[in-house]
Amino acid sequence: MEPHAEILTALHEKTEKTIQHLREQLGSIRTGRASPTLVDTIRVDYYGSMTPLNQVAHISVPEPRQLMIKPFDGSPPVMKEIERALLKSDLGLTPQSDGKVIRLVMPPLSGEQRQKLVHKVKDIVEQNRVALRNERRDANKHADQMKKDGKLTEDQCKKAHDEVDRELKAADGKMEELLKLKSKEILEE
Repeated sequence: MEPHAEILTALHEKTEKTIQHLREQLGSIRTGRASPTLVDTIRVDYYGSMTPLNQVAHISVPEPRQLMIKPFDGSPPVMKEIERALLKSDLGLTPQSDGKVIRLVMPPLSGEQRQKLVHKVKDIVEQNRVALRNERRDANKHADQMKKDGKLTEDQCKKAHDEVDRELKAADGKMEELLKLKSKEILEE
């Protein structure tokens, strides 16, 4: 096993976590269509414990522009807490409750709103790219330190830097693909 393999393994794990984090961030951005991932980040005060919404209710999409939230415990206090959490979220949607289920209706997005959302998506992707660049810098510093300590030769250090760059290019390609997919999803009617 190459002496710099531990650097690359750690970098790969970090880039995968960054990409997964980006997926979660993009999943919570509202598009013209309803998706259960929109409410993934919402937490509900469930009997004194902040609990993810999907652990206290079944979330479904009965129509393309509607989310239906059916609490497992349909008691009025739980319904009120779910409504409160939805209102406090940055979804910008008003929950409609009939006492048994809560509906979230997605209004169609205007062209201007779509452009703002695409811009927001680009900003989120850029923030994650900065995180990737920081991870690359740390991995390269680690390789340089190993060379300084005599654990890597000059050639091994250069090879480590090249492999770190390859790993980052691959991760950046995945991020670019996520950006294109989410932008297309937002812009299509």
